[in-house]
Amino acid sequence: MLILFATTMQAQEDKINRIDAAKENYHMLFGGEALTGKGNDPELMDILQKLIFGEIFQTGNLDMKTREMITCISLTAMQTMPQLKAHIGAALNVGVSPIEVRELIYMCAPFIGFPKTLNALTVANEVFVERGITLPLPLQGVVNEENRWQKGLEIQKPLYGEVIKESLSGLPNELGDEVARYLTEYGFGDIYTRKGFDLKTRELLLYALMTTTEAESQLRSHTISNLKLGNDKATLAAVVIQTLPYIGFPPAMKALRIIADTQEPNAVNEPQKVRISRIVVDPTQLDEYNAFLKEEIEASMAQEDGVRVLYATAEKDRPNHITILEIYTNEEAYQSHILTPHFLKYKEGTMAMVEHIELIDTNPLIEGVKIK
Repeated sequence: MLILFATTMQAQEDKINRIDAAKENYHMLFGGEALTGKGNDPELMDILQKLIFGEIFQTGNLDMKTREMITCISLTAMQTMPQLKAHIGAALNVGVSPIEVRELIYMCAPFIGFPKTLNALTVANEVFVERGITLPLPLQGVVNEENRWQKGLEIQKPLYGEVIKESLSGLPNELGDEVARYLTEYGFGDIYTRKGFDLKTRELLLYALMTTTEAESQLRSHTISNLKLGNDKATLAAVVIQTLPYIGFPPAMKALRIIADTQEPNAVNEPQKVRISRIVVDPTQLDEYNAFLKEEIEASMAQEDGVRVLYATAEKDRPNHITILEIYTNEEAYQSHILTPHFLKYKEGTMAMVEHIELIDTNPLIEGVKIK
């Protein structure tokens, strides 16, 4: 308890006082001056700016770019267009790309509907035009009519299973199956597969959307999916707190309670997934293949908590014969790994270079041994 108290006190001491923080953060976001005492309601603006930019922006482990994306997705769900326009500009000022702005709005469509999504896009496009950003932005879709269901299911099933399909099974004329298909093809296939965000970031931003719309049952399932993808409870709580000044205490308290009550996915008793991949590469393309592999392994180890080991070796006398030891926290971590942008880039980029591949799933002889 004393250690916890000391840690909390140190965290408080590390914060800038809220007046200085409000002025600094406001200027960084909007380029103007905070706490001027001017306008028709200077008292409310004083309270607002000190709380949001002086305190909320110093709470939790989120960077400025993520905070603004959370704010934009929350304001999109609330349809508060004047504030959304200001924060889209602020998001661009702190490094959010135009494509990221557009994609965070696109991913709202399955949850708030197309009309509200189009309203937000209209505002975003106004900001882009004012900033001299050429429209339309580059396309980011990756599915087609033939594969959208399969690609959607590849994301949906490891994270959510078939809960929606099962919950709608009692509807007449197999209408529940139709709605479940829409979710897989449209929600996951058309939207989740889009470039612009990796799955971990997409789920984190959607948590702000679920919090804003008070989608309680979805919040519970998205809490678990975020934990599976490596967004821990402290990060999820920081997301909720970031939305608090915009949505008020009741919805935020509801989301925080769900986070507190949700059990961590039990990875301790789940078997690790250990695989040996034996790959034969076209010798004439070996250097290019190795470059793809190096980039993929470095990104996986840096960004994915569920990837424990990716260790690649080449035979001395046959350097195009490559063996990779792969260890994942569990099967779900592996399924999440193969959907990441860096893995898909490696897979698509090296497909024509690989002459033979053998994937050998193994059972560890001694469970739980850590690699130093």
